[in-house]
Amino acid sequence: MQPGIDYIGVSVGAIILNERDEFFMSQRGQKARNERGCWEFPGGRVEYGETLQAAIVREILEEFGITIAIERFLATDDHILPDEKQHWVATTYITRLATGIPQILEPEKCAAIGWFTLATLPQPLSLITQYNITAFKHYLSIS
Repeated sequence: MQPGIDYIGVSVGAIILNERDEFFMSQRGQKARNERGCWEFPGGRVEYGETLQAAIVREILEEFGITIAIERFLATDDHILPDEKQHWVATTYITRLATGIPQILEPEKCAAIGWFTLATLPQPLSLITQYNITAFKHYLSIS
């Protein structure tokens, strides 16, 4: 049984900011679970018995070799992909780069990485990243 396909999966993502308030983003590779070729705020699925925060710290370290500091929870959204027959409950945190220089450690799942501003976001964006951008802009307007 596969999460997101055979039952609703739980995922967690991170808006990772650097000292210049640029966003770290990754482009989904050819063996990514869904939305191949799209740019996203990185993340992954939550394993059984794992907290959301532990999952995102683990995923970012495994995929990019960096550590992050979680600042705050941003949002929970339905990430429903009818064409791919997937359904995820996606949670997202605002985080900061703590240590390391990002590198692609899972090249089959990730095609490219980079740092971007709101004005220079790469395209196309994954569906959940589009939701996250809207939530982040709202967060900026109320903080």
